[in-house]
Amino acid sequence: MTIDHLIENVSVNKSFGGWHKQYSHQSKTLNCKMRFAIYLPPQVSSGEKVPVLYWLSGLTCSDENFMQKAGAFRMAAELGMAIVAPDTSPRGEGVADDEGYDLGQGAGFYVNATQAPWNRHFQMYDYVVNELPEIIEASFPVSLKRAISGHSMGGHGALSIALQNPKRYSSVSAFSPICNPIQAPWGKKAFTAYLGKDQAAWQNYDASELMKRAKTFVPAKVDQGGADDFLVEQLKPETLGAAAKVNDYPLELAIHEGYDHSYYFISSFIEQHISFHAQHLAK
Repeated sequence: MTIDHLIENVSVNKSFGGWHKQYSHQSKTLNCKMRFAIYLPPQVSSGEKVPVLYWLSGLTCSDENFMQKAGAFRMAAELGMAIVAPDTSPRGEGVADDEGYDLGQGAGFYVNATQAPWNRHFQMYDYVVNELPEIIEASFPVSLKRAISGHSMGGHGALSIALQNPKRYSSVSAFSPICNPIQAPWGKKAFTAYLGKDQAAWQNYDASELMKRAKTFVPAKVDQGGADDFLVEQLKPETLGAAAKVNDYPLELAIHEGYDHSYYFISSFIEQHISFHAQHLAK
C-alpha cells in the first residue's frame, strides 16, 4: 500500500485555477490522527512538479487559519508553488493537554518533547521535518525543493527548523516570530514542560541562539508589526537582528509601523514572502 492510500481527503476547493485540499492521516510520529492542508497551483494540471512552501501557524491555530485568511493563493498560482499547512500540534482523545492556550493541544511549539506526558505525542519537529514531507512528496506532484515560513509560534518553528536543517530548505521567512523563546514567557513555559529544566536543550530550538552559531546559511526574511501587543515581552526581534550581526547571517528584518499581530498584517505582506521564496527556490 502506498502513502497516498493512507491519506484521506476531507475537503476540496478550487482557487485561482488551482486546488486547496484538506487531508487527514494517522501519524506514526505523533501517534494520533493529524490533518494538513495543501494548495496545488494550476501548473500541476499539466504534469509539472512544483516546489513546496511549508507554513507553520501560531498558537491556537490549525491548518485552516493561513489557508483561509492570508491571501497567498494568487501569487502561489502565478509562480507555480504548492503550499502545505500542517496543524499546530497533536490532537484528540488521549493526547496530553493543558488548560492554558499556550501549552498542549494547539501549542506544539515544533519541538520534540522529551518529558512525560508530552513525549508520547508531541514530536512536532520530526513530523514537520521528516514525516509530513515524505507524505507530500509521495502523494502529490511536487519537487524536492522546499521552503518554510510561519507566524508567531510558527515563525519560531520555521526559523529554528531551517537553521537546524540548512540543506533541506532553500529559504525561510517568518511573520512576528518568537525570536528568543528561552527569554520569553511563552517559550519558558512550553520548553520547561516539553524539554525539562535543562536550558542547554532549549537552545537547540531558539532561533537567536541557532543563528549566532550557524555555519551554513539559509536566506531569511522576517517581518514584524510595530504595533504588535506581544512585541516587547514575547517576540524580541532585536535579539535575532543582533544574532545575525554576529556572523553576517543573510537576514532581512523589517519592522512595519502600525501593524499588529493579526492576519491583517500577514495578508498585507504575504505576496512579498511568496516572491522571496520563489526567487530562492528557482536557484
